[in-house]
Amino acid sequence: MKRLIFLLGVFLIITSFAPPSFQIALLKYNGGGDWYANPTSLSNLVKFSNKSLGTNINEEVPTVDAGSQEIFNYPFVHMTGHGNVIFSAQEARNLRDYLIGGGFLHIDDNYGLNPYVRPQMKKVFPELDFIELPFNHPIYHQQFPFPNGLPKIHEHDGKPPQGFGLIYEGRLVCFYTYECDLGDGWEDPDVHKDSEPTRLKALQMGANILQFVFTGK
Repeated sequence: MKRLIFLLGVFLIITSFAPPSFQIALLKYNGGGDWYANPTSLSNLVKFSNKSLGTNINEEVPTVDAGSQEIFNYPFVHMTGHGNVIFSAQEARNLRDYLIGGGFLHIDDNYGLNPYVRPQMKKVFPELDFIELPFNHPIYHQQFPFPNGLPKIHEHDGKPPQGFGLIYEGRLVCFYTYECDLGDGWEDPDVHKDSEPTRLKALQMGANILQFVFTGK
């Protein structure tokens, strides 16, 4: 019944952005990593999406624990950080049920998350591997076209940005943005001092992710 209610809620969101009562959430995890990084990022992304796409996402962004049943209240959950991540067996099962049941997880490597989050997501989907999404994937071609894939927001190691996905039964359930740092670009301008064109690219790509999730296109 819980999953049925969740899927019905996702269907209503996909078919209409009204009423303005649904929320996206930030994932809290164990292991000592800074899951709370980029505190202004998601609220700014929501505001940008509401303005540019006409969505009606609640601007208040709650935090949800990986193992909590509350996660089923949110069709979109964002995860970030720089360091260690640990999912217990119960948390991994909960995340799997959430994603199989219609939820979506966006993981944004804030520099240093990669070696920790990959083995933890293997606990969630041991049968799946992250695959790099091609540049023609619909997630890059929503309201804002990104024909060359993810924008490069922060340099870090100077590697090209990459977008990876976990695909379960034909559906993208997790999108992992690596060497890109979208969340930093979503933050208030005075936090990282990114240029306005750089911040705009980050926000546009973030809006594309939301539009892809909520419309299924």
